[in-house]
Amino acid sequence: MIEIEDTLQNGVPNVTFKNVSFSWPGKNEHVINNCNFSINKTGLWMIVGKNGSGKSTLLKLINGLLIPSNGVINKLANIGMVFQNPDHQILMPNCRSELLLNINQNLSRKDISNKIDIALNKVGLAGFDKRSIHTLSGGQKQRLTIASSLISDKNFILMDEPTALLDSSSQLAVLEIIKGLTKNKRNPFTALWITHRLEELSYADAVAEMKNGNLSDWQKPFNFQYN
Repeated sequence: MIEIEDTLQNGVPNVTFKNVSFSWPGKNEHVINNCNFSINKTGLWMIVGKNGSGKSTLLKLINGLLIPSNGVINKLANIGMVFQNPDHQILMPNCRSELLLNINQNLSRKDISNKIDIALNKVGLAGFDKRSIHTLSGGQKQRLTIASSLISDKNFILMDEPTALLDSSSQLAVLEIIKGLTKNKRNPFTALWITHRLEELSYADAVAEMKNGNLSDWQKPFNFQYN
């Protein structure tokens, strides 16, 4: 087993799996089985698959929460994570303090305020810096978790069914925010998004299916057929 991880300072974030397998301790069956794929372009990449197919395990391997049993994972990216339920991710009482928690630089007070304003503006929460978390809707909380990744300079965000608990308008808002971020050529940004909502696939730049612990080839949404 080998895992290689580097931090990308500039350029396009990318992740590559080479013959990666994973099984839980004491289990012979592989959850991830000799998996090979590469994400080497910015954009919104989506994965679909049935429950138990290995989708969430794949994200945990990319994020370093799990170590592969075999194979090589190359990560040239600053990786962040957005969970299905934002309440499991938000720790502080208001938007400003939550974003302060995620700033990983030694900045002046003015620069911190500017950075917070920019992050909130990017996710459609301009002016929300003093808002209490308990006053936010589910969609606003999810947008705040995205802002937290942006303010910590993440350029490759893993998104595990981020719209599953949101109403239809909030689902659309989160989709459009992420899609917009991936189109910003000055700040290369990639999102890997797990979904069960087939209607979301039309927003993707590439789609693949997770099945039996392996990932299919990447396809354009209009060519993709879910088996």
